[in-house]
This record gives sequence, structure tokens and C-alpha cells, in this order.
Amino acid sequence: MIVLVGCEESQVVCKAFRDKGHEAYSCDLLPTRGNPDWHFQDDIMNVIPHRKWDLIILHPDCTAMSLSGNRWYGKGMPLNSKRQQAIKWTCDLWDLAIEHSDKIALENPTSVIFKYLPNVQYIQPYDFGHGETKKTGFALHNLPKLQPTNKVSGREHRIWKMGPSPTRKRDRSVTFSGVAQAMVEQWGIK
Repeated sequence: MIVLVGCEESQVVCKAFRDKGHEAYSCDLLPTRGNPDWHFQDDIMNVIPHRKWDLIILHPDCTAMSLSGNRWYGKGMPLNSKRQQAIKWTCDLWDLAIEHSDKIALENPTSVIFKYLPNVQYIQPYDFGHGETKKTGFALHNLPKLQPTNKVSGREHRIWKMGPSPTRKRDRSVTFSGVAQAMVEQWGIK
């Protein structure tokens, strides 16, 4: 399959698909921490129209849309206009992806965006081999819901408890490897 993983600089998902023989690329405004030969450092809106993709997986920035940001971005709050802009941009991204692929997944933590997108599923890392909690949603287009692959005990809130650091936002957004493997195994079929 030819796969585009949008808004991903870590290449966790991209590499999981590559390791199984797929032609997968990441795309982000930032340089990748992985293999630059498989990375578009560009706006995802510019890259999607380059070709017809077999699968597009999107990880748009959640800062303004996450429910945890309601005290700043919620209705009547000072940064609500940024939330509205983020919702519009993400809906436009979804529509563009549908024009260029028959299979799309859009991932975000618990977020206001899922009121605007179809076929939403929520997962937890502990269903995919990681003893942590981080409720994550996926809007799906022509893809099955991810099925748990390795339920483990432990319900640590490690992501939520991360202290301040220059890389906190980046570190909190990285996809768990078990979830990436489930994407490959369950969605990596033409």
C-alpha cells in the first residue's frame, strides 16, 4: 500500500508500515526524527493532492481542540476563536483526504473535532500492550474499528502527569507502538 501519515514527525506509524513492506511516508511542518527519505517537511494540505493514496492517517494538532483545553479554548473563553479555526482547518483536511484516498483515519485525544466527523471510535493504550491510559479517538472512513491486540493490566496516567519540558507537547503526542502495529495489521490490507 501507499500510505501517508500526516502531522507525524516521529515516524512511529510510518515506520511500522514500512517495516511490513508498505510504501509509507510521514508529513509534518517539522523535520522528522526518523528517516528523511520517507518524510515530507511541508504542510499536509500541500502533500495530500500529490497522488491517490491507498491510506491516509492524520494526527492533526490537538492543542485547541482537546477537551483538556476547555478552560482556555471553550465557548466564551479568550482563545475560542483559535478552537474554531482549528475545527475548520481539520474538517477541511478531512475533506481533502477523502478526495485523495478511499481509506482515512483521523486521530486525536478526546476532542471537540469528533462532533464534526463520522464513525468515531475510542481506544486505550492498555488494549494494545501499554499499561497506560490515554483515551484516544479515531474518525474512520472505509476502515474497520481497531480491535484490541494485547490487553494488559496497569492503568498509569503517565502522559497526563508529564512535567513541563521543552519537548512535552511532542512527547505527549507520539503514537504508542502497539497502536501503530494494530493499524498496520488491521488497516494495512489493500
